[in-house]
Amino acid sequence: MKLAPSLLACDFTQLGEELKRIASAEYAHVDVMDGLFVPNISFGLPILSAARRASSLFMDVHLMIERPERYLRDFAEAGADGLTVHVEATPHVHRAVGLIRELGKRAGVTLNPGTPLEAVRPVLPDVDLVLVMSVNPGFGGQKFIPESVERVRTLRRWLDELGSAAELEVDGGITPQNARLLADAGATVLVAGSSVFGPQGPEVGLARLREALA
Repeated sequence: MKLAPSLLACDFTQLGEELKRIASAEYAHVDVMDGLFVPNISFGLPILSAARRASSLFMDVHLMIERPERYLRDFAEAGADGLTVHVEATPHVHRAVGLIRELGKRAGVTLNPGTPLEAVRPVLPDVDLVLVMSVNPGFGGQKFIPESVERVRTLRRWLDELGSAAELEVDGGITPQNARLLADAGATVLVAGSSVFGPQGPEVGLARLREALA
């Protein structure tokens, strides 16, 4: 099981130090929001570039933006190691996935909690990662949607039937209380923001998630 602390919840006045404090994680999760696809604006290329300079962690970039194919090359050049796009955000999801792979990056696809899983099924053979949103995207600190567990189980079954090695990631409301449940359902990567970058500090937050998964 891999952990991907979400930088959306970190202290941006100490970005370099925060990245050092999560160095034991496998990924750094970077949420990019445009205020159109989701009702919030987060950060973009300059922050990703700064994070890339400050850390050698795998930069797991989640693009919550309209027509992401317009910016894939820019984010790849800014330091993304993986790029994940929403099926709802572009009519050309296959083309976007193909471009990500042409750029030499890990290609991911995701969908909102209210979107039927069938929306991602046609592209599953072509991706390296599938992200299950367990909250409605746009804001950190939201409550986990319990029905997400069954969505993870279903996607795990579909990926196994394809013989796919794609990672199955879950993002939203992840805590030590639900981490084990998601792992048992078939998730391989957990994105956590508030439960890592909380008052206890990211080292303790990561340790508590690892203990729950042990």
